[in-house]
Amino acid sequence: MITGNKGEWSEIYALFKLLGDKLLFAGNAQLNKVEELFYPIIKIIRNESGGNFEYELNGDLVIVSGGKEKLRIPVKTFTEQSSKLLSKIKGSTGAFSVPEVEAFMKSINCQSLKAKSTSKTDIRIVIHDQRINQNTELGFSIKSQLGSDATLLNAGKTTNFIYQVLGFKPTVKEIKAINEIDTKSKIKDRIEEIKKAGGKLKFSTLEQDVFKNNLVLIDSLLPNIIAEIIKTFFTTTLSSIKDLTESINKSNPLNYDTQFAHTFYDYKIKRFLTDVALGMTPSKVWTGIYDATGGYLIVKENGEILCYHIYNRNQFEDYLFTNTKLETASSSRHKFGKLYEDNGQFYFKLNLQIRFK
Repeated sequence: MITGNKGEWSEIYALFKLLGDKLLFAGNAQLNKVEELFYPIIKIIRNESGGNFEYELNGDLVIVSGGKEKLRIPVKTFTEQSSKLLSKIKGSTGAFSVPEVEAFMKSINCQSLKAKSTSKTDIRIVIHDQRINQNTELGFSIKSQLGSDATLLNAGKTTNFIYQVLGFKPTVKEIKAINEIDTKSKIKDRIEEIKKAGGKLKFSTLEQDVFKNNLVLIDSLLPNIIAEIIKTFFTTTLSSIKDLTESINKSNPLNYDTQFAHTFYDYKIKRFLTDVALGMTPSKVWTGIYDATGGYLIVKENGEILCYHIYNRNQFEDYLFTNTKLETASSSRHKFGKLYEDNGQFYFKLNLQIRFK
C-alpha cells in the first residue's frame, strides 16, 4: 500500500489534473491565474524506478508508454481521478493511503508518489510554446498549498551568520545571564539585552564557506545584504521577505548610490530567491546551473495548478518575493543564538531559514 503526506500526494494530483486540463496556466505574484498566458501540454514524463514513463495527450486520449505496452485512457478519467484525489487530500491528515486512486495509479505504471530524482525537478512537462512555435521539455518543482507551508531554504549549521558584538565587553556572568534567557522570543530578547548594555551586532562572516561563496557568486555583497535582513528579522516584528527588504531599502546599510532610485536590494534578493528555488543549496558548490529548468508548479488550496516559469522571469521573481518569509529554526539543533567569546572578541550567531507563507 502506498502512503504519503499531503505534499507527496500532491505530486500525483498534479499529474492527473494537468493531463485532465491539457493546459498549463501561468500565475502572478498574488497567486491568480493569468488567463491569457498558458501553454498547451504535449506530454508529461515521470521518472519511476522502472524507467521513464510518458503520458502523451492525443485528442481526448492519454497514451501511456514506457515499459512494454501502450495504454490509451480517456482524458476525462484523469479529471475524475484528480477530483477524487483532491477531496481525499483535503480531508486527510498525517500520512494516509488512497486505495481507489492507488489501483488506478498502478494501472498506468505510476508506482510511487515521489518521482525518482536527486535534483529539484519533480515533474517534466513537454509544452508547446506559441511564441517560438516549438515544443520544449521543462522540469518543474511542485509546491503544494494543500499541506503545511513548504520551505524554500532549510536551516542548518550551514545557514548560520556570525556577527561580532561591538561596544560591549561582557563578563562571564553577563554572558551566562544573557544566554540563559529562555522566553518564547529568546533570541530577540538576548539581542535586546546586548543592545541595552551598549552592544551592537556587526556582520562578520558565515559559518560555512561554501554557502558564503555561493552567495558571493550571485552577488559579491549578498552575504552582507542577507546578514542585514536576518538581523532586521531578529530585532523587529517584520518577517516577510518583501517587508524586510523594504526596511533595509530605507535604511540602505550598504550605502548604495540611491540618487536615481535604483532598487538595489529588491533586485539582489529576488535573484537570490530564484537561484535557491531552482537549484542552489547551502551545502553544495553552486555553479549557476538550474535543476528545475521550468520553474515551479503551485498546487493551490482550491486544487488549481499555476505555473511560475523562468521564461516569465519577472512573474517568477515577484511570486517568490511576495510569498516567502523568514522564520526561526531550532537554535539548539543548529547551534545559534548565544553570546560567545573567541580570541578576546565577542560574537553572536543568527540563522537563515525561508518558508513559503
